[in-house]
Amino acid sequence: MNAPEALYQSNLDSLALRARGKVRDIYSIDDKHMLIVTTDRLSAFDVILPDPIPGKGLMLTRISNFWFDKLSQIIPNHLASISLADILPNAAERAQVEGRSIIVKLLKPLPVEAIVRGYLIGSGWKDYLNTGAICGIELPKGLQQAKQLPEAIYTPSTKAAVDQHDENVSFEHTVALIGQELAEKVRDTSIRLYKEAAAYAKERGIIIADTKFEFGVDEGGELYLIDEALTPDSSRFWPADRYQVGISPPSFDKQYVRDYLETLDWNKKAPGPHLPQNVLEHCAAKYREAEARLTGV
Repeated sequence: MNAPEALYQSNLDSLALRARGKVRDIYSIDDKHMLIVTTDRLSAFDVILPDPIPGKGLMLTRISNFWFDKLSQIIPNHLASISLADILPNAAERAQVEGRSIIVKLLKPLPVEAIVRGYLIGSGWKDYLNTGAICGIELPKGLQQAKQLPEAIYTPSTKAAVDQHDENVSFEHTVALIGQELAEKVRDTSIRLYKEAAAYAKERGIIIADTKFEFGVDEGGELYLIDEALTPDSSRFWPADRYQVGISPPSFDKQYVRDYLETLDWNKKAPGPHLPQNVLEHCAAKYREAEARLTGV
C-alpha cells in the first residue's frame, strides 16, 4: 500500500487560523465551533521535528475518534455533528484536510495535562529511582523498571507553550488552578478512562503504560474530553507479547524516534535533526499496527 502524501502544515484560506500547535493546526469556524487539523508533524522532547511522518495525522484522527466514541458513556467529548463539506465547500481545501480534521465545540480548555500512569517507566521511573516516589506519590520499595504499579496513579502537569517543557505539579496545585471539585472530577475521570481503555487494549495485545488526557468546560461548567485521546502521540503503547519487567519494552508510539534521537549529538532544543527515511517508515509502521490492533481496521 502506498503511503499517503504527508501534510506538514495545512493552509486553509477560507477559515481564520487560531493557532498552530506541535501537531495540530486550529481554525475558527464561528463563535461556537472550530476546526482541528492533525498534521503529520512529529514532536519529540517538546521540539517539532523537521520531517513529517506520512499518514500519521490520518491515523491519529481515526484512533482518537474511535476512543471518543467508545468512551462517550464516561464523559462527553468535544466532537460536533457538522460535516466538513458544510464548513469547507471548496473541494481542494477539503481534500487537503479530509480524514485528518475534526469539527469541535468551542470550549474553555483547562490549564492541566491529566496524566495517568499504570507502569513504572519514563520520567516516572527516573523520579522513582531518585525519590522512591512519582510526583510525590510514595510507591513500594524495590520496584523494577516497567513494573505495573499496584494502582494507576494520577500525576498532572502544567500545559506548556510550543517548544517549552510541561512541568509536573501536585494535585494540590491543580486544585489551586481550577478548584477542588473540578480537580477531583478531572482526576477521577482520567483514572476511569485509563482503566477502561487499558483493559480493552490489553485484550488486543497492547499495554497502555501511561497516557495524557486534556479537558475543557462549557459555559455551564460541564466537563468534556478534548484534544486527542489514547493515541500513540499521547500514550505509551507496548506490545503485550514482548513485555518484560526490568527493561524498557519496545513500543508502538514515537518512543522509537526518541530512542533514535538519544543516539545523536543533539541538545534536545530547536531546531530538531532530520530523520532518516528508514526511521520515518518504521515509525509510520508502528502507528499503523497500533491502529489495526485497537480498531480492527
